[in-house]
Amino acid sequence: MDAPGDTEGPRPSEDDLPGTSREAPRRFSRKRLFVLISAASINLGSMMCDSILGPFFPKEEGRLKERKQRGRREGILTLKAAEKKGASNTVIGMIFGCYALSDLLASLTFGKYLVYIGAKFMFVAGIFVSGGVTILFGVLDQVPAGPVFIVMCFLVRVADAISFAAAITASFSLLAKAFPNNLATVLGTLEIFSGLGLVLGPPFGGFLYQSFGYEVPFIFLGCVVLLLVPLSMYILPNYESDPGEHSFWKLITLPKVALIAFVISSLSACLGFLDPTLSLFVLEKFNLPAGYVGLVFLGLALSYSIASPLFGLLSDKAPHLRKWLLVFGNIITAGCYMLLGPIPVLHIKSQLWLLVLVLVVNGISAGMSIIPTFPELLSCAYENGFEEGLSTLGLVSGLFGATWSVGAFVGPVLGGFLYEKIGFEWAAGVQGLWALTSGLVMGFYYLLEHSRRRRRSEPENILGTEEERTALLPYEIEPQNPA
Repeated sequence: MDAPGDTEGPRPSEDDLPGTSREAPRRFSRKRLFVLISAASINLGSMMCDSILGPFFPKEEGRLKERKQRGRREGILTLKAAEKKGASNTVIGMIFGCYALSDLLASLTFGKYLVYIGAKFMFVAGIFVSGGVTILFGVLDQVPAGPVFIVMCFLVRVADAISFAAAITASFSLLAKAFPNNLATVLGTLEIFSGLGLVLGPPFGGFLYQSFGYEVPFIFLGCVVLLLVPLSMYILPNYESDPGEHSFWKLITLPKVALIAFVISSLSACLGFLDPTLSLFVLEKFNLPAGYVGLVFLGLALSYSIASPLFGLLSDKAPHLRKWLLVFGNIITAGCYMLLGPIPVLHIKSQLWLLVLVLVVNGISAGMSIIPTFPELLSCAYENGFEEGLSTLGLVSGLFGATWSVGAFVGPVLGGFLYEKIGFEWAAGVQGLWALTSGLVMGFYYLLEHSRRRRRSEPENILGTEEERTALLPYEIEPQNPA
C-alpha cells in the first residue's frame, strides 16, 4: 500500500494533512528528510560554484576583478574569455542577456509541464546538466577564437539557465508537496546552505587553484554535482499527480499574484544591482584590497542566511503576519539602498562601517520579504480555486523562478547603466525606489483587501444576529393563563 502523499486524491482532513502534530513524527523520518537533503545539497553546491572564482579570478584578469568580483561563475568566465578572444561588447551583452531570457522561458515551461515530466526526473536532469555545464566552464577558454567560441558561449549559458530552472522549479514543488504546513520554515532553513556555499566557495576554490590550476576547481565541483545525480535518484520519492485545468495566464492575472510577482522581481533586482556596482564602489571609495571586497559582501550573505529560517518559522506559526513581513521587508530594503551611498540629499558621510551595517540590515530585510512570497503565492492560488497538487505547485514554482529571473536581469543592467551616468549613491537610491514602490503598493492592496472583507462580514453578522433573535422570540413570549 502506497504511503499517503504519493498520489493525488480527495483533499484530506486537517488531522490527516502531512505536517500536523499527529502525523509528523511517523511520516517525517524518511520521505521528507530525503527531499530536504536533496534540496539542501543543490543549494550548497550551486552557491559554491557561484562563488568559487572569488579568490583566484583577480590573478587571472586584474581589471575584471573590479567589475564582477561576485558575479556568477559562468558570467565572469564568459566575460573574461570573450574579451580575450576579441568578442564585441554587443555580443558580450547578448551572451549575458540570453541567460535571463532562457531562465524566464524555461521556468514557465517547466512549471507548466511539471506533471507530465515528473518532479523527480526534472530535478535529477537539472542537476546532471548543471554538473556537466560546470565542467565545461573550466575549459571554455580553450575553445578557438571566432564564431565557434561565441556559439559555445551561447550554448553553455543557455544550458546552464535551463538546468538551473529545471532544478529550482522541481525543488520548490517537491518541498511544497512534502512540507505543506511548514513551507516557509523549510525554505528559510535551506537558505542557510546557500549562505554556507557562498562562505565555503572562495577558500575552497582558492586552495584548488593554488594547488592544481584554473580548470581543476570547475572540474572538481562539476564532478561533485554529478555525484548528486545517483543519490537523488535513489532517495527522492515519486510524487504523481493528474494535470490541472488552470494555466499561467489565469494565475498571473490574479491581482494579488501579479503584485507579489512585482515584489519578487523588485527584490531580485535589488540584489542583482549589487553585483556590478558595489565592488567598484568599495574599491574606489575606500581603497580596499581586492581580497577584502568579498568580506563586505559576507555581511549580507550571513545575515540573510541567519534571518531567513527565523522569518520562515514566524511565517508558518503566524500566517496572518506573512503579508506584513513582506510589506515592511520591502520598505526596510528601500531604506537600506538609500543609505548604501548614502544618497547625497541625506548629507551623511560615506563610511565603511556604515556600509557594512546597512548590508547586514539589508540581509535581514531580504529574508523578511523574500521568504513569505512563495507561500503567499501558493495560498492565493488555492483561495482562487486552483487544485491542491503538483500541477498548481509547478505553476507557482515556475512563476516564482520566471519573475526572479526578470529582476536578476534588470537589476544588474539598470544598475550598471545608472552607475556610469549618475554614480553609485544615486543609482542605489533609484534602486531603492523600486523596492519602496512595490512595498507600498502591496501594503495598500492588503489594506484594501482587509477593508473589503470587513465590509462583507458586517452584513453577515447582522443577518446572523437577526436570525438568532427570530429563533429565540417564541421562547421569550410566555403564554397567558386563562382567567
